[in-house]
Amino acid sequence: MKFYTSDNVELDYDDEGEKDAQPVMILTGIGGYKEIWTLTVQKLVQNGFRVVNVDARNQGMSERTSKDERMSRHAMDLYEIKQALNLKRPILLGNSMGAATMFAYVSLFTDKGIKAIVDVDQSPKMIADQSWPYGFKALDWSNFPEFLKQPFGRSTYNKINDDLYNKIQALKQEYPYDADLNYPLLVDHAFQDWRDVLNDLTVPLMIIAGRKSPFFDYHFAKVAAAMAKNGHYQIVDDAGHIIMAEQPAVFNKILLDFVKKI
Repeated sequence: MKFYTSDNVELDYDDEGEKDAQPVMILTGIGGYKEIWTLTVQKLVQNGFRVVNVDARNQGMSERTSKDERMSRHAMDLYEIKQALNLKRPILLGNSMGAATMFAYVSLFTDKGIKAIVDVDQSPKMIADQSWPYGFKALDWSNFPEFLKQPFGRSTYNKINDDLYNKIQALKQEYPYDADLNYPLLVDHAFQDWRDVLNDLTVPLMIIAGRKSPFFDYHFAKVAAAMAKNGHYQIVDDAGHIIMAEQPAVFNKILLDFVKKI
């Protein structure tokens, strides 16, 4: 499905499940494709949820553009889709920058219109310093932003299902990702510090981190979850950064146990 933002950028999204069911809005990490969530979407729909899965601008099947390459605009995109589809108190589920976009959403619009947030392997602060040792790889103030131009290497630790892997590879061929075009967004993403947002959250927060993540020290999850009034965390063994595709059965159980309790 197609959605046109207020700055006239075409976004691609899927909308599955019964329209009057509890909505879940999904956002993928930078450079990702929404289809990476296929196994989780299937499980959520089977369990009675409505799932709106969005490709952010400049990735997946959404439009490539140099306009508004900042986290606040991505948060606005999420808000506009939510409003257009009349989604009542959705659960926000995001991996990597997708989770950071949800923190940006709360920063702009508060958490009054949402039910909960699920952060999949995204530290609230990307740049490590004396106040926060859990940054992205070796990124700190001495090498920011030049470090972000380097190849990040593999994001996974465990093998992804062959069918899902092949689907993503086909999408990459048909809709190639332009990292240079999206570099300003990556810089803006890395610059942010969402710890104050976590401190002010009134809705439940679940952080799911991969013990073998090549991007983040999994210990961030316990510390970040403790900042929220109703924060929770789970560490998934034998999983890297893309937990929902590397360990889908374990991930889906954690997710469903959480969302059913709230």
